[in-house]
Amino acid sequence: FMDYGKMAATFINLQTNKAFRIIAKEEARGWAKERMNHINDKYKAQLEAYKVMDEEELFDIQQVEVKIRQEDMPGRPLRRVRCQRCHEYVQDMREINEGEQILCYPCSKGGYYKKLPFQTVKI
Repeated sequence: FMDYGKMAATFINLQTNKAFRIIAKEEARGWAKERMNHINDKYKAQLEAYKVMDEEELFDIQQVEVKIRQEDMPGRPLRRVRCQRCHEYVQDMREINEGEQILCYPCSKGGYYKKLPFQTVKI
């Protein structure tokens, strides 16, 4: 998964390596509004129009080449190591070597979360 902030998705057949990138056409919104001009709510109009519009009107489809690293392939992890700071496991070569230490990304560079003081949480 790569989030580039675009409304597109890439699909790959891992057996044949054939891949396609599907891009939502921005113009489809305008076409939806024209087709469903009797519906006042623009989101409902889009939804109804998208149900009947052809895929060629909704999407650009491009054949692409995707190179997937072995460690990014689905399936069992190729390797697991333990972070020497937080002691959580890191899989598939995502660890960072800092001198003599093996660290997970959050311990090395900072994470998207901040640890709070330890407390027991009941679920």
